[in-house]
Amino acid sequence: MAGPKQLMGEDHQPWLLEDAESLGRHPQSPGTDDLVLTGLDDCEGPPEGHRGAVRVHDEYRWLGSCREFARVLPPERDASPLVLRGLAPSEQLRQALSKGTRRALDLEQAALEIRDDRGESLTETLLWTKVSAWRPSAVRTDLIDLELDGKLFTPVPEYVRPLWEQWFAGPPDTPGAWAGLDTRQRWAWLDLVRDRACRRAHRDRPSGHAYELDGRHITDVPGLYLALGEAVNGPGGYFGGCPAAVDDCLRGTFGYTAPGALLWSDAAIVREHLSRILTADGRPYDLFTETLDALTRGGMHITLR
Repeated sequence: MAGPKQLMGEDHQPWLLEDAESLGRHPQSPGTDDLVLTGLDDCEGPPEGHRGAVRVHDEYRWLGSCREFARVLPPERDASPLVLRGLAPSEQLRQALSKGTRRALDLEQAALEIRDDRGESLTETLLWTKVSAWRPSAVRTDLIDLELDGKLFTPVPEYVRPLWEQWFAGPPDTPGAWAGLDTRQRWAWLDLVRDRACRRAHRDRPSGHAYELDGRHITDVPGLYLALGEAVNGPGGYFGGCPAAVDDCLRGTFGYTAPGALLWSDAAIVREHLSRILTADGRPYDLFTETLDALTRGGMHITLR
């Protein structure tokens, strides 16, 4: 039962429990029906002190419900410093380091831009941190090694790191490089696709262009958007990551000019997996039909095969 979960209290909005995993009955509660879910809450999380009933679903089916829910926080751990070797500092960071005061070295919220091996921008991550130490880097004279206080820094999840390693060599050159990933890794892949796309200029194809969408691997929500992005913009391409974003892309500047034609192969697979999924608050909806309608409104003539 691993993967993202939506939890919903009777009188509250839903919240997301990421990377959730059921550990079964609690060993310290023999003879009870207690179950323990471990994972990370999203930024909103459950209401503080909430102990009422909740229901749980995984976007596709209801997993169960309970009479009472208790949030248990793990003990705080000493965080290791984050060391960035061979960092190209911005002018603002150079000025802060030259001042060297405690206030100047408290970066508060800073953006770390991550580039691939060719020097192209790949993604960025936000850090809320302080500078602990810095020194000239052995990599190049114009670079530095920067040590940051890691207490307020959220590490990159382990399941994301192999994907970054793939993208450091550059974007994929063949379609479907994401097909063998599980759902949470597909979401992480889509994040990289979107971040890269939003940092690049796009040349829209002329109207009347014909696109082909391979539906063989669309077994979950991120798979839909990854396949659609590749259909329009090739391997590693982006064309929306939610219904609203698809609408935006259909208006131009993301590779498409209306009208166009789309041949959607293996559409039965998509219909099977995405015709009845759940919103965050547990309402069923048909994402497959909603996507078809959005594409049609955007001037795409669709042929299902």
